[in-house]
Amino acid sequence: MSSLFDQLAALQTEGVNPRTVEIDRASAREIVGLLHAEDQTVADAVGAVLDDVAAAVEVVHAAFLAGGRLIYAGAGTSGRLGLVDASEMPPTYGTQPDMVQGLIAGGRMAMFQAVESAEDSPALAETDLQALELSPHDVVCGLTASGRTPYVVGALAYAQSLGCTTILVSTNPKPLVQKLCPHADVYICPEVGQEPIAGSTRMKSGTAQKMVINMISTASMVRLGKTYGNVMVDLQLTNAKLVERARKIVMTLGKVSYDEAARLLTECDGHVKTALVMAAHGCSREIAAKRLAASNGFVRPAMEHNA
Repeated sequence: MSSLFDQLAALQTEGVNPRTVEIDRASAREIVGLLHAEDQTVADAVGAVLDDVAAAVEVVHAAFLAGGRLIYAGAGTSGRLGLVDASEMPPTYGTQPDMVQGLIAGGRMAMFQAVESAEDSPALAETDLQALELSPHDVVCGLTASGRTPYVVGALAYAQSLGCTTILVSTNPKPLVQKLCPHADVYICPEVGQEPIAGSTRMKSGTAQKMVINMISTASMVRLGKTYGNVMVDLQLTNAKLVERARKIVMTLGKVSYDEAARLLTECDGHVKTALVMAAHGCSREIAAKRLAASNGFVRPAMEHNA
């Protein structure tokens, strides 16, 4: 037997799930019931590692304040999840496109068509990261259900050698993952157990990874002042839906009419934060911008302070 065979055999995510061994005998309704029951366990597994998720948020937030970036690196499903999360930051939170990025083994083509062999190359990960010109302010977050994917291990090893802080998200037990990949500063390892279909880590493992990275990116954006309460206030007005959403936000939080919200947004080129401060104080765009600058971009103090 190969060492890789032994390594995979030790992974919970490669095991056979005793609760679904008769799934091939089940009706359609029974199958989806079995899958739903397994999915229900994922949130609790993530809940057990929230301290580690919070540690990752602190690291990412500090990196952003220092001008650094968050870069996800993964293969297959894990890589696609990182790309999706990264792509949603600019329209949702008004970030620059390079602030949160995703790398997938095999390149962008692998987003739509599997390039399975690419995950076996740590050198490929190093090449991909070299193209981004990493600085020590950047954070590289590896995504791998197994914790051993060579592309991800290589990415974290290279990033760490340059002084970057590194995070690893896996769905196997932390002590095992730390041995498989000793290159992370923060380990986030929700133990989801065996998949309902043996080894298909796009299922529970994928769901857990998506939950974790959603928390990391969302919490980091909240801490940067991208929300007022639980409302996003740095969105980009790039389509009709987002234009109407922005008007509703200004109406609701700024306590103005629909027409007034539209006027304010037009006057400040669609910048929701500025429109909100203008609505709160009846002030000009220029004064609103100064208030926002004085509050480091946080809307609540800029709207509430009278000075």
